[in-house]
Amino acid sequence: MRLQEKLSAFSKEGQAILATNFYNFETLSGVLTAARQKKQPLILQLSESSIQYLGLDIAASLARKALKSYGVEGWLHLDHGSSIEVAHRCLDAGFDSVMIDASEKSFEENVKVTSQVVRIAANYNANVEAELGYVAKLGQVQQLNQYTQPEEAKRFAEATGIHALAIAIGSAHGFYKETPKLQLELLSSIHAATPVALVLHGSSGIPDDQLREAIHCGISKVNLATETKNIFMKTLQKVLRDNEEIDLRKVFPQATDAVVKLINDKLDVVSGQTVVA
Repeated sequence: MRLQEKLSAFSKEGQAILATNFYNFETLSGVLTAARQKKQPLILQLSESSIQYLGLDIAASLARKALKSYGVEGWLHLDHGSSIEVAHRCLDAGFDSVMIDASEKSFEENVKVTSQVVRIAANYNANVEAELGYVAKLGQVQQLNQYTQPEEAKRFAEATGIHALAIAIGSAHGFYKETPKLQLELLSSIHAATPVALVLHGSSGIPDDQLREAIHCGISKVNLATETKNIFMKTLQKVLRDNEEIDLRKVFPQATDAVVKLINDKLDVVSGQTVVA
């Protein structure tokens, strides 16, 4: 099943799929191990910095081979593509989905750039995600007037032909200095105004009850990145503290296990299962 079809079905059914960034083989193994254990589908995401780090063809091949090896239903997605050229390269490399992020441009320019990516992606039968409003990036503050508005979301979706839309409803990338409060009534209005799948960026640190409610109100794709690399690195740092072990094959698995636990918990939240403490 193509990702746009899965997202469309989830949007209509009030369900969501977890989209997790990976950074190396260990984090990839961790998220896929969890998905296999939970028997849940998963979107594997690569940012441009991860693509530069791993190499585009190597990263795409690694993800494809791993999905097959772990027996997980999944798709490969470009997270926050900064240009039409990058999106096109990823589609050529076999990505199932690309995000073009022109959210910092004017509404008209965002429509123009996004529409071009949609036309290109149609040749690959690929999913296209865009962003409207502004989800604060690291070190930036979300402003009230930057929230996505229902009528603009409707106009944007109709003008571009996108399949998924990342919306600004109070989340932000990176960790939060204080507990975020998602604008759930606004989310419900956006969901009612447009049929496209709605995406929540910046889920790291959002309380589980708010994530569940966001899904109930119309979110069908939940992005997770910061918590994954944080738990991996913090675990690795703890293992290596006062440790003279030089065999990475003995220390990396402990950090990978921490990723497995994290993703297991997130999959429970996203799938609506009750977690018993």
